[in-house]
Amino acid sequence: MKRNPLSIDVVGLMSGTSLDGLDLCCVHFDYDGTWRYRMVKAESVDYPADLREKLATAQSMTALDYARFHSDYGLYLGEQVRDFVERNHLKVDLVASHGQTIFHQPGVRFTAQIGSGAGIAATCGIDTVCDFRTTDVALGGQGAPLVPIGDSVLFGDYEYCLNLGGFSNISFAEGGKRLAYDISPVNFVLNHFAGQIGMAFDRDGAVARSGRVCKELLADLNALPFYAQDGPKSLGREWVEREVYPLIASYPIAVEDVLTTFVEHVAVQVGRHVKGGRVLTTGGGARNVYLVERMQALSPQAKFVVPDPLTVDFKEALIFALLGALYVADRPNCLATVTGAAHDNIGGCLYKGNRK
Repeated sequence: MKRNPLSIDVVGLMSGTSLDGLDLCCVHFDYDGTWRYRMVKAESVDYPADLREKLATAQSMTALDYARFHSDYGLYLGEQVRDFVERNHLKVDLVASHGQTIFHQPGVRFTAQIGSGAGIAATCGIDTVCDFRTTDVALGGQGAPLVPIGDSVLFGDYEYCLNLGGFSNISFAEGGKRLAYDISPVNFVLNHFAGQIGMAFDRDGAVARSGRVCKELLADLNALPFYAQDGPKSLGREWVEREVYPLIASYPIAVEDVLTTFVEHVAVQVGRHVKGGRVLTTGGGARNVYLVERMQALSPQAKFVVPDPLTVDFKEALIFALLGALYVADRPNCLATVTGAAHDNIGGCLYKGNRK
């Protein structure tokens, strides 16, 4: 079937569960049956302390406060896009926003990403696609991970694509299909415990390197039932708060040893899914030197490749820009082989920018 060619500039917005800030990535895409891209400009914006606190506690808000915050955060995102575009003199056709996941319960067909798309579009004046997960969840899928279609389209020359964000997820081709799923928590847990010793995060994994593995805790973490499940499967904040934090709290060990043990846990779980070949390794966890060392040590049959800093830091924002471009091209941006949905689907809601 003939494909209509497309040339489009998209700003992808990504805010992960680690809450370390907002990533903005302007990408130029050309499509004539094959997708090609060029990252034009990318920046990160640190969240103000009060906004980070609201995002971290939004799941406990009243319905009224949540609705107001949904609107306010959308306006904030729109302001960041407007300033990013003006500051860098960019030509932009579309914004593709991940939002901030507050609730993710695909088992009951429910997921919620905060950040009003109408607010973004109204504030920056650019057409905005958001709410990428809900259609897939309504179709019985996990609504996650969404990045694997970008792995397939843009990074298909790697045997595996591994993202180490708030949670780790992996994607790979098998039997002519793209498979993907979440593996384990990463920065969502590591940053939580780094915060207990006054650090936003454990730079390079230096504190984790200084501690000792608690073998009993490691064994209990690795025995959590989630890890025995087959994909498609996904993780969220609720699971960590229900399963992981109480388990760690049952061991009276130093924070340094918690960090060491959890890094080892992440490396063990990644090793269960990497069979060999090159592993494109991105996300904030790719900057955790100790974590990458432990993954490589436990999976010597593979080669963990940490790419250029722009790709490490902005790959997810880049791929959300692609999801927006796929939406405009009327092409599926969510794969049933990845999420378990009834069929591939085009996720997202479009809000017109109504620029004068």
